[in-house]
Amino acid sequence: MITKEAVDLAKKIVELDLLRDEIWEHLAEVAGEHAHELLRIVQNS
Repeated sequence: MITKEAVDLAKKIVELDLLRDEIWEHLAEVAGEHAHELLRIVQNS
């Protein structure tokens, strides 16, 4: 049986995924061709 908590968590993941896409687009606009490189540097620091 799927609990309400599980459904709520799944919904949050979808919301976060959409927000991530939105933020990525903004980063790509701001950082241009350096967006991927910048993201990797920040992830690894």
